[in-house]
Amino acid sequence: MIAAPSDKQHSSKRSIIEGLLAYGSAELVNRIVRILVVVIIARQLVPELVGVAALTLSLFELTRVIANIGVGQKIIAAPDQTLEAVCNSARRIFWFWCSMVACIQLVVAVVLFTFFQQGLAAQMLAVLCGVYFFMPGGLVQCFRLMRARKMATVAKIGAVQTISDHLLTGALILAWANPWAIILPKLLTAPLWLVMMRRAEDWSVNPVHGYANRSEMINFGAAVLATDIMLALRNNLDKLIISALLGVSALGSYYFAFNAGIGIIGTLATAFGTVIYPYLCNQKSLADAGSTLRFILGAGLIIFSGLSLAQYILAPIYIPLIFGEKWLQAIPLIQILSLAGIPLLLGAIASAYLRASGRAALDAWLGLAVCVAALSAMFVGAHFGLQQAAAGWVIGTASVISAYSLVIMTKFFKTEQEISL
Repeated sequence: MIAAPSDKQHSSKRSIIEGLLAYGSAELVNRIVRILVVVIIARQLVPELVGVAALTLSLFELTRVIANIGVGQKIIAAPDQTLEAVCNSARRIFWFWCSMVACIQLVVAVVLFTFFQQGLAAQMLAVLCGVYFFMPGGLVQCFRLMRARKMATVAKIGAVQTISDHLLTGALILAWANPWAIILPKLLTAPLWLVMMRRAEDWSVNPVHGYANRSEMINFGAAVLATDIMLALRNNLDKLIISALLGVSALGSYYFAFNAGIGIIGTLATAFGTVIYPYLCNQKSLADAGSTLRFILGAGLIIFSGLSLAQYILAPIYIPLIFGEKWLQAIPLIQILSLAGIPLLLGAIASAYLRASGRAALDAWLGLAVCVAALSAMFVGAHFGLQQAAAGWVIGTASVISAYSLVIMTKFFKTEQEISL
């Protein structure tokens, strides 16, 4: 018996909730462990050493985002009849691209050592190049799981790797109070992710199915990559701006505040976008898409409003209690950054919707606008102080995302209403 449309919509909404719960619970456990590790870091390392690690990780994240070429989005959206051909081509692209990214990061490390006299940061960045040789072997499997809407499995694998990273970091910090203790676990846990992903999805290349058009896949992926680069620049160049204008000590305080504050909500917003993307792809009708999008917006606003409010109100309580009195100066920063929670959610939803509707290029241009606005406002604010820099980042991010999200959603729902009439 074929399910009625209402039954299908109900099943889809239930599946979305299950996916969100899987990612949310995994992230909750991850954050609890991460908070414990941040407590250890905060008590064992001075802000200057935290700043060196923050500089290295910021450059690593900026480089690593280039590996997210966006080809995986084509696997999720591929029709059944072309899926295997798309996966075959994707695997080749992933290996080539990740190798190129490793070379790029090595060049960045050389520049950091030669021109900026940051020897320790350069060494750590060079070691992290090894991560890129574990990624290609499991990326196709990861996106196939997402295509099958097995979000709980993907979330579990990500959580196990990240929690292992945090636990190893905490253990190393206690035994060796050095920035290397924050860096090495990123590399040491990469094989764990690869093994778990390949066990979860039994797939290998089969030339019988042929290969999809790589040019078409790369063109689509380039637009997705551009958006991810803009997001990475927004989330990492802010730390470089703080370091350049206010010093490494200020960077240590900002890095702590970012990870203890908006970093949590930002990660959840990204996970939210990841979960909803498969449900926005290949909708049978505009009415189905509209119903799904309304549900996503409503659920997201309820969840993220509560999270942002709780973080703003509770920061003065949990910061000195958990992290110690020396991080009291970070409380205003955490409160300021928490105000970006709802805009980050709207940005994740709008991005997923645009990619699912084949407008990845527009998503990239909008990401560029947000990046320029956020970093420009932060640069201006940094000339007046650390809190003003954080406020500038929030204002720049929120103003642009809120504006284009409102336009996109209003236009979509107006079109849906006109067609229904």
